[in-house]
Amino acid sequence: MKRQEIIKVIKNNLEVSVLIIGAGINGIGTFRDLVLQGVDVLLVDKGDFCSGASSASSHMVHGGIRYLENGEFRLVREAIRERNLLLENAPHYVKPLPTTFPIFKWFSGLFNAPMKFMGLLNRPAERGGIVIKLGMMMYDVYTRHQGTVPAHKFTSRKKSLEQFPLINPDIVSTATYYDGAMPTPERICIDLLLDAEEDAKIIRGRAMWVNYMRLIEASDNTVKLCDDFSGEIFSVRPRLVINATGPWIDFTNAAMGFKTHFIGGTKGSHIVLNHSELRSAINNNEFFFENYDGRIVLILPLMDKVLVGTSDLPIDNPETARCTEEEIDYFLTMINKVFPSIKVDRSHIVFRFSGVRPLPTSKASLTGQISRDHWIEVIESENHTDFPIYNLIGGKWTTFRAFSEQVTDKVLMYLNLVRRYSTEDLPIGGGKKYPHTQTERQDWLIRLQSSTGLSIDRLENILNRYGSRAEVIARYIIDGDDRPLTCLTDFSVREVSYIVLNERVIHLDDFILRRSLLAMLGMLTASNIEELALIIKDALGWSNDQCQREVRRTLDILSEQHGISYSEEFV
Repeated sequence: MKRQEIIKVIKNNLEVSVLIIGAGINGIGTFRDLVLQGVDVLLVDKGDFCSGASSASSHMVHGGIRYLENGEFRLVREAIRERNLLLENAPHYVKPLPTTFPIFKWFSGLFNAPMKFMGLLNRPAERGGIVIKLGMMMYDVYTRHQGTVPAHKFTSRKKSLEQFPLINPDIVSTATYYDGAMPTPERICIDLLLDAEEDAKIIRGRAMWVNYMRLIEASDNTVKLCDDFSGEIFSVRPRLVINATGPWIDFTNAAMGFKTHFIGGTKGSHIVLNHSELRSAINNNEFFFENYDGRIVLILPLMDKVLVGTSDLPIDNPETARCTEEEIDYFLTMINKVFPSIKVDRSHIVFRFSGVRPLPTSKASLTGQISRDHWIEVIESENHTDFPIYNLIGGKWTTFRAFSEQVTDKVLMYLNLVRRYSTEDLPIGGGKKYPHTQTERQDWLIRLQSSTGLSIDRLENILNRYGSRAEVIARYIIDGDDRPLTCLTDFSVREVSYIVLNERVIHLDDFILRRSLLAMLGMLTASNIEELALIIKDALGWSNDQCQREVRRTLDILSEQHGISYSEEFV
């Protein structure tokens, strides 16, 4: 169903089994799972899909090796399993990521680690090689039966310096294990939404997903929603509501008339660097290490750029989350610990972003000690509302499928339904029939070239961007007049139009920030922002005035939230 078709359905005082508020990864994952079971679901978000906490991750899926120190063995075991499933089910968007620890001491932390595990020590303590070795051995135990990634390895100082010539010569060794790189988390969310729509057609169900629709209030059997695009207010009557708004959970409950204190989120910021020397120095490895203050930080490859993060700071209102100048100073300084000869400054920053982890309210003295686990807090139906509210607390990108499964099973029990299908081995979006080997890839490209006439290079670009969904996009491209974009020649007009028309793009920034990596990779200029605006104008039927408003809106967002300014170019 198109957005306007869903709006027409909602206008008629829609009765729906489940209303999900919040279209981050946990809301979207639950949406897809419920639709697969034949449940009619409406998913809404006050912003775009995957535009909140889920878009501000460190762009990797990981088992959380450091959670072993907190004794969260169940979470680590689950996260490793889910990481491996993502590598298998979404091979187009999740790739194995070698993760390297630079080790500066062998015996540090031998006393502190067990004390911290038993809750007898709160202050940060440097982890030495032996402690890291023990952690990686446990990590391997959890992951070896799936065989998705190689086991860890330790590398001598001499060989480490040969492999990474610019690494700090004060190291005594390095240790490497594997997690997963996830450069485009927003596209995984879009794939899951499209999957749900396709699933609904097969099982003759109803999957409705709408962005830019906010919750206004709730009472009795009704939830009122406002379409930000038109300003219209609608009434929806759900049997059950799922609050999947992450860091906004308590704010959402307040709008529904409930006072809760479920969330005590922390802010995590990142910067993206255009720095060829640093990118070459890390090769294709993530560097995961303790900074001088004991905080775990990271430097990892993001296409041809470098992603650096992350902070972990208490915050009250997620709307105010921004990457500050103090955080930037911290990030630039921390690089020096591992690569002291590489000079990095603000001129290398092409993008910055910040989000809030939906962590539970906690009395932990250190933010790193707050659990990253997930669970459901239920507000039972009472005098104020006739439906219960399931609040999704905590969680992380890696474990979204398992959390969604847990929520779905609880919803099915409430609705007196049974599970039809498992999502465990279900490919995601463009991961279906994805060509894994080089031979399969070449055969796929040659076959599609022969039937579309597009060049191998062009087809490879869209395969890299969309996985096996590239075939549908390629056939759309040739079914009309097409041309490369003037400044972004590996994109074309009809490719952009297809994404806009089929992925619920409402605003220019939806495409620039979340349907593509153009902004994050520093690929935007004044000229290509205007060119993209004109393409989207034609696709969506914008007026000239609306097109200019969209350009202004996008420029304001890029400047205020991401530190990118084009003011001089737009004089």
